[in-house]
Amino acid sequence: MAKTLKAGRQSIQKAAAVIKRGGVVAFPTETVYGLGADGLNPEACARIFEIKGRPRFDPLILHECSPARARRLFSRIPAAAEKLMAKFWPGPLTLVLPKARAVPDIVTAGLKTVAVRVPANRHALALIKAAGRPVAAPSANRFGRLSPTTAAHVRKQLGAGPDLILDGGRTAIGVESTIITFSGGRPVLLRPGGLPLEEIERAAGVPAGRAARAKAPLAPGCLKKHYAPRVRLEIVEPGAPVRPSARAAYLAFSRRPRGAWAAVKVLSRSGDLREAAANLFRALHLLENSGAGLIYAERVPPHGLGRAIMDRLKRASAR
Repeated sequence: MAKTLKAGRQSIQKAAAVIKRGGVVAFPTETVYGLGADGLNPEACARIFEIKGRPRFDPLILHECSPARARRLFSRIPAAAEKLMAKFWPGPLTLVLPKARAVPDIVTAGLKTVAVRVPANRHALALIKAAGRPVAAPSANRFGRLSPTTAAHVRKQLGAGPDLILDGGRTAIGVESTIITFSGGRPVLLRPGGLPLEEIERAAGVPAGRAARAKAPLAPGCLKKHYAPRVRLEIVEPGAPVRPSARAAYLAFSRRPRGAWAAVKVLSRSGDLREAAANLFRALHLLENSGAGLIYAERVPPHGLGRAIMDRLKRASAR
């Protein structure tokens, strides 16, 4: 089992030393826990793919500790992207733009673009700054499985894979970053996430476009089947006449269902989508471990962070 250290000044220095020498560290961000390595070291990045069981065609996100340093990872930045950087970095926004020559092909899966963000978690920022280089970091889980929002989730899924786990407590947002690229100066949504699309559109001053289907992923988290528990998940309408069963678990949006279930989790009793997003993966981890063979998950309103929740549930339910 990987050694776990509570996030703090000394442990962050130790984690930075691991990254500098080509190691891999699991660390908290405001979205989910990331599995990080030196983003300019191809051999170190290769270990991320090995630990996760991640296919090499799925690109990674590079994390930086300031917008100024993040800009160096791009070869060209459109004015529309500069506007979003100024408004939302640090924060749960990833931008996909033409890559700088220094970015290794393993990070971009051979694409000419690179995904970059500046996280808003103080431990993540301190780690990246101490490491002195961009940190490549997908979610710290087995490929395609539930994302981790606590250090315990990382330990359970990855075991001895990382060299070190930094425990910074439960993540605040609970779903991955929103990923945006650009076409003709207009933002294009690649993946909904922790920054609501409505806020991006207001800042950009134009509606966001939707990405066309591509043979290979243009950004992380875009595969049809992803974010999935080990048991089957089925999406249902709130209040749907689903028969309670001791062999099934239920993920409700705001109201607890009637009947006897193997387990029930309510995402937000007040119907708050931010609270629901923060609770999503934690609830799914608990239901996955309830002994149920099936999880029913209620639809949530598809606006704000509800768009990201529904994206994760749809990918989790894909067959």
